Amino acid sequence: FALSGFLRVATGFDIGLSTKCVVIPKEMDMCHKIGYSEMRLPNLMGHTSMAEVILKSTTWQHLVHTDCHPHVRTFLCSLFAPICLDTFIHPCRSMCVAVHDSCAPVLACHGHPWPDSLDCDRFPADEDMCLASLTKEYKYLHKVLPKPACQACPAVEEFFTHKRVLEVFCDSNFAVKVKLSKKRTVFGDQEYNIECQVEFITQGSLLPYETQSVIQQWLLINENCTQRMTPTHRPMVYLLVGNIEEGIILVNQVYRWQRRDSQLTLATQKWRHHKCL
Repeated sequence: FALSGFLRVATGFDIGLSTKCVVIPKEMDMCHKIGYSEMRLPNLMGHTSMAEVILKSTTWQHLVHTDCHPHVRTFLCSLFAPICLDTFIHPCRSMCVAVHDSCAPVLACHGHPWPDSLDCDRFPADEDMCLASLTKEYKYLHKVLPKPACQACPAVEEFFTHKRVLEVFCDSNFAVKVKLSKKRTVFGDQEYNIECQVEFITQGSLLPYETQSVIQQWLLINENCTQRMTPTHRPMVYLLVGNIEEGIILVNQVYRWQRRDSQLTLATQKWRHHKCL
């Protein structure tokens, strides 16, 4: 991103000689391709060694992948990997509030509270020199997509008729075929390979690739559901069916797509010419 676009111009403070510029390490995946390649150490989180920075920042990479706010990456990287300038540039309080409001529910969905270290009151007001949120401009430049919500996991259905599936399709906005598999990261965490293929979209203004994107977000935000769907490291295929209600993506039905499952294949083939009652 163009960092200058985020900056509010005012006086900063001199950081003196107590910090040094270092290359952002390859392990900090979330802070690559953000417009600069070197960071200040110690950083704005008070981390004094690169090992500590890597350890603490990697716990946030999953949140960044959920894309819970357009500026979540900017906000976190300004703290964990601050840009090498003559002054430390904090994120503005308004940016923190915007990211908090969108991303705290995602953390809560994973069982984690918003940490005290990111309390928005600790950040400067917008009239000071800080990274300001561009959310208003973002809304005009980009189509605002519906957001996935943290929700109770729908039961995975394995026994059904194609007629019943067609009835469900008639009451739905989307159906997306998803191939899921599990992998271990270098840090020993579980991560998921998610391949989405849009089978159909019945209503609404979403394009196929936009539906793919929001379903991937849904699977990352509702990680407990994704975990339940990937009991082994073997790839599993599902059909996720749901609705868009007041800008929120809700998955209502999950069908296990067996290799020889003629009922789902039949339902998706018949759908093209099916007339809902």
